[in-house]
Parts: sequence; C-alpha cells; structure tokens
Amino acid sequence: MATNLRAAAHSALRHVFGYSSFRAGQFAIIEHVTRGGNALVLMPTGGGKSLCYQLPALLRRGTTVVVSPLIALMKDQVDALTQAGVAAAVLNSSLSAEAIRATEAKLLAAELDLLYIAPERLAKPATRALLERSQLALLAIDEAHCVSRWGHDFRPDYLALKDVINRFADVPRIALTATADAATRADIVQQLALEDAYQHVASFDRPNICYNVVDKANAKKQVLHFIQRDHPDGAGIVYCMSRKRTEDMAAYLQARGINAQPYHAGLPAAIRDKHQHQFLQGDLQVMTATIAFGMGIDKPDVRFVAHLDLPKNLEGYYQETGRAGRDGTPASTLLTYGLQDAVSLRRLLAQSTADEAFKRVETQKLEALLGYCESVQCRRQVLLAYFGETLAEPCGNCDTCLNPPKTWDATVAAQMLLSCIYRSGQRFGAGHVIDILLGKATKRVLELNHNSLSTYGIGTDHSDTTWRMLLRNLVATGYITTDADGYGVLKLTAQSAGVLKGKTQILARQVAPARARDKASQQTATRRVRTLEPTAVEPSQEPLWTALKALRTEFARNQQVPPYVIFRDLSLREMMSTVPTSLAEMRSITGVGEVKLERYGQAFLDVLNDHRVAESNTDEPATEQLLPTSHNKKMMMIAADGQHRRVSDLAKDVSNAITTASSTDETVDNIFANPAEDSASDDADVLGDTLNLIYAGCSVQETAEKLGITVKQVQTHCLELIKRGHLTPREATELAMSDLEAIEQVVFSLAETGRVSPKQVYTALEQRYSLYDVRCVYTALEQ
Repeated sequence: MATNLRAAAHSALRHVFGYSSFRAGQFAIIEHVTRGGNALVLMPTGGGKSLCYQLPALLRRGTTVVVSPLIALMKDQVDALTQAGVAAAVLNSSLSAEAIRATEAKLLAAELDLLYIAPERLAKPATRALLERSQLALLAIDEAHCVSRWGHDFRPDYLALKDVINRFADVPRIALTATADAATRADIVQQLALEDAYQHVASFDRPNICYNVVDKANAKKQVLHFIQRDHPDGAGIVYCMSRKRTEDMAAYLQARGINAQPYHAGLPAAIRDKHQHQFLQGDLQVMTATIAFGMGIDKPDVRFVAHLDLPKNLEGYYQETGRAGRDGTPASTLLTYGLQDAVSLRRLLAQSTADEAFKRVETQKLEALLGYCESVQCRRQVLLAYFGETLAEPCGNCDTCLNPPKTWDATVAAQMLLSCIYRSGQRFGAGHVIDILLGKATKRVLELNHNSLSTYGIGTDHSDTTWRMLLRNLVATGYITTDADGYGVLKLTAQSAGVLKGKTQILARQVAPARARDKASQQTATRRVRTLEPTAVEPSQEPLWTALKALRTEFARNQQVPPYVIFRDLSLREMMSTVPTSLAEMRSITGVGEVKLERYGQAFLDVLNDHRVAESNTDEPATEQLLPTSHNKKMMMIAADGQHRRVSDLAKDVSNAITTASSTDETVDNIFANPAEDSASDDADVLGDTLNLIYAGCSVQETAEKLGITVKQVQTHCLELIKRGHLTPREATELAMSDLEAIEQVVFSLAETGRVSPKQVYTALEQRYSLYDVRCVYTALEQ
C-alpha cells in the first residue's frame, strides 16, 4: 500500500501541479495525513507547505476545509488551484449571499476538493451545522501561529477552533506555519490537541536572501538608496510601524520616481484591494505597508523587503522578510535599526492592557531582536539559532559576512558579565546584574548583600548602554539563556565555559557616531548569493522573455488573476532554456500540469515557435504539432471557459487504479494522459514502464527483471528520466540522503576549479560509489 500511495501522490504532483519530485520531508507528511494521521508542519515561506494538505485533499474522499486568516490569502490559493483544475472555493465576507449559497450547495453535493474558510465564519453555528452535513476529508489550519498568544500574530478567532476540533474529532487535521519558536509550537500543540501528531520542522534557512541591517540615520533616504542601488526594477515591500508612516513613505518614493502605494487597515477596503491587485499584477513596484499586508500572499517575484522601523520580534521579522524571493532566486532585505524604535516599542508594550506574563515574554523577544541587530556574528547564524537551528559556517550572504563591522575585543568584559551572573546565583535579570557591575548601591543590591560580591563595581569602565548591548550579544549568540517563563532571569549555558576560561574570544560591535553611521549605510556591499538560478535574462533572449511574459499577462488579465498564477517565472525560464516543440515536451516543464497544458500549452508553444522561426530566418514551415499564432485567441477562450473533468477525480482514479493494480494494465501516466494525444514510440513506452516500476518501489535490478532487459538499459532509462525531471537521484538509486549530499559536495567542489565530469567525481570519491550513482547526481545537478 505504501508504494501505491507514493505512486498516486507522485502522479498527482506531476500531472496536477506540474512538479517532478517532492521537496525534503513533503512526502512523509502527505503520506501520514492521507492515511488519516494528524500533523504539525513548520516550513519556511515558499517551502511547500500548501502541497502538504492540497495533495491529501485530492487523494482522500470528501472535502478538505482550510482555515485561513485573510481573504486575500484565500483568493490567492483558490485562484492557483482553479488554474490547475482543482475544485476549490472560499466562504468569507467578500461573497454575496447568492455566491455563498452556491458554494454551500457545491459542498453538500461533494463537488469541492478544498473549501477555504475564515475562522470568524467557522465560529458561527450555521457554518458548523453545514459542515456536519458534509463529508470532510481533512481539516487544515493554515498560519497556525495565529492560535497561540505567544505567536507574533495572535488571532482570538482561532481559539474557536477548539470546539470545531472536538466536534469533528474523527477528521484528521494538519496545522501549518512558517514561523514559531519553541513556546509558540508548544502552545499550538496544546490549543489544537496535537500531542500525538507527526511533527515536521524544516530548516528555517532561506539561503537566497541577503540580510542587511543598518544603523538608522535617515531611514527614508537609506531605503530609497537601497531600492535604487540594488532593486531599481524589482518588486518589493517596505514595512512601517504606523499607518501614517506608510502613507508618508509612499509619497516620498513617488516624488522620487518610484511607483509606490500604501496599504494599511485604516484605508477603505476598495483602496486596499486596488493597491494589492496592482502589486500582485505587477503594475505597482513597491507596497509600503503595516504588518496587515502580506501574510500568505504567494507573489513569487518579490525581490526585496525593507523595514523602515524595527519590527516587534524576530518571528515577525523572519516571516515578513520571507516574503522576498519565494521563487528561490536572489533577494535581499534591509532593516534600519535605531534604539529610539526600541524605546517606542517598549513604551507601547508598557502601556498595553495585556497581562504581565505576556508583557514579560514580549519584552524578552524584543531583546532577542535587538541582539540580532547588534550582533557582529553572521546574521543567518543568529537568526537560525533563535529557532533552534545551527549553521556551522557563516553564510557569506549577509552584511556582516560581506562587509564586516568594526568591532572591539569584549572578551574581558564578557568574562566580567558571565562571572557576575554566576556569582549572584543565576537568579536575576539584566538590570540587577548591571547594577552590580556598575557598583550601584540600590536598595535591592544592599538587601541581598551583593555589594560584597567580587564583581561589585568592576564594570565602571563601560556604560549601562554598552553592558546591555554586550548582554544582548551574548544571549543572541548562545552564551547566556533566559528563563522560558519570560521573567528575564539570566543563566549561563555550557558554551560560556570557553569564554570564562579564556579559550573563546568575544567581539562586540563598535557604536559609531551618527555621521559615520550615515556614511557607512550608503556604502555598496558586493552581493554574493548561494543560488544556481539566474535573475537576469541574456540580451539575446530579451525578445522571447518579453513575448512570453506578455502572453502570460494577457491570459492573467482575461481571467483576473495575477500573472504568476498562470505560470511562474521559473516555468517561463525553463521554456526558454529547453524550447519545447510539442505538447509532450511542454509537459516536462516545471509547473505545467495537465489542465494548464491543455489550457495554455499550445499558445506558449506558438510564441516559442515564432521566436525559433525568426531566429532561423528561413521560410521553413513550423512543425506539425504547432498551430499558427492566430490560434492564441481561441486558446484563451478555451482557458476562460475551463470546462474540464475535475482533476481530483483523476487523482482519486489513480489511487483506486493503483490499489487494484493486479486487475488492470493501466499505468499511472496512462490515467492522466491526454486521451486525444497519439501514442508514444516504443522507446517512450519502455521509459514509462521503467518510471512506473521505480515509482512502485522496484529497484533497478528488479525493474530489469520485470521488463526483461539488462540492468544497464534500466540505468540508461533512469538517467534519461532524471534529465527530463521525472525522477530524482534518491528514487533512481538506493543511496541514503547523506550519500547523495556527499556526492553533491564533491561535484560543487570540483566545479569551483573548472569543468567537471562524472568520472572526475567518481575518482575523487575514491570509487566509494558506483559510476551510475555519480551520474544520477551529476545529471540532476546539470539540469
């Protein structure tokens, strides 16, 4: 059954969503949930969370209900699913009464695979009664950090989910979020009764993002310079602390020739919707916004995120910066940091009506953010450490790596601080410890007799501000920890022993005068990013790139969806690099599922063919598979009409077909194949047979025996399937992930010295792996 489910999931992934393989950890989640288990999933923005419930929704009987906090997020998801041929709908306040009744009728008639619903509507008794009359496949709670009061975006309406979970206890549930520290994760588990759930915590690293923090001098000017220097044409978001700041910043950018508009909760809904639509369509370069904007917006080509003001905590900062570079290509962030921002945030927190426990935890989180800003360590290492993850080496893709700050040797001062924490019993917060170091005869110091400690008064060479900055640095880098209850009690970690014994040097950031900070903030740092995906298009390809984007835009405007919902830039780039000449070849492009192939495939082939003919400058006719360019308009009419068999029915047919594989000769690909398409060649048939046997869990040796061919022939088939994007090295070999990564590492190492071949890699690895294994990894990387 395991191989049957895997084959069904692979087929739906390829034929519905147009992807050839799962990302790390995805299939384990999908398998667990499809079989009826509960799950808690933490994946970074753009890491593939949605597929973890969308695929089970296609493979399980009934409708999957997705709880989502924002109307814009729901619309974005439903638009994308509808384009892929999936039956999806929303229930929220943006719909008319007639539209709501129509959606409810579809739900009751079991015509929906996914229903997106706001938590406020889910709390209504009428909605719950409606769900009780429906067949539910799965309950998915998106942006699950909203259920926790320790999360950075707590929504009281999410608390009503407890009653829903109790009422539908037999329905499996999956909670998903991109951002949650340990305390927030524990609260999600408790609130959503996920104590026995399968938990998946992916790496929080986004290596394509370059992180930058600058001391705030003239924040507007600094952000303007950042945009003009690094992203003159790229889309981006500028986050501001207040509504007025968003409007002022938008006007400031507009006056300097940058197409920008504000977005905040105080604007009329029609204006907010208009600005968001312009941004998603690519008609607006910059959105200046409060944190009300952006959650779940799936715009993949946001090239930068800037923070004009300090965010409230690292969770919010991580999620907001994660809206840049969702397509995996280079992106960058800028945070202008000023202590006055911290003072303002502390004042707002002190004036809050929240209880003291909440205030303590939020204060602690603010201190962690300040530690991140003031650290001289690699930004990515500090950020990942906050979420409990270790990055062994500096990333080489942040401001502290690319343009190291001026520092001072704070080792002796750190020893004083650590010793003072230890000698005072590791029972006090920052204020009391610093009072001891500065020799202050406060009432509490005298009452506790701490004026008799050997560390009393030894720190008068440094100011209170310097001690606090050093303390935040040591907390951010793991030498000091604070209590989990938020009281701010400081304790030493095992890591601090190296500092106390003089084996570890501590460097702290020098605080420069304002004028020097302003000058430093204007310096251009050389960007070096860890990505294989180019962002620029070769001049010779500009006409084709422009033509493909224009066609995509026309389709998008006809259907009133963002262009990336039709095809992402990644798909267009792949079309340019591979130049498919038939629908069969177009099928192998990433992001081209069966419905999109039927709706748009021929129109994009026409553009590619026109470009090819223009380049050849001959009068040769186009190939038989291509239609004249005039066919594009007809294709758009077909796409808008959208009369297709539900993709979910096909997916479930696959599941059934595989379960009863012994009684049918149909392959997975045959079920999803276009029935009007001519049968492929004998070679293609054998490739298909190989693919299906590998998907079914057969080894290369077993596949050869079943097909009656040699192992060498099967290996050749597998290499071709990897080249076409249908197989991964993990599926084509019997190697563990650690082995595959070891081979990858050698390929990259040799590639840095010049051209590299599989045989060179094979030799460098001292023949620990077969040449076939090496070729599999090499071929995948080559693609």
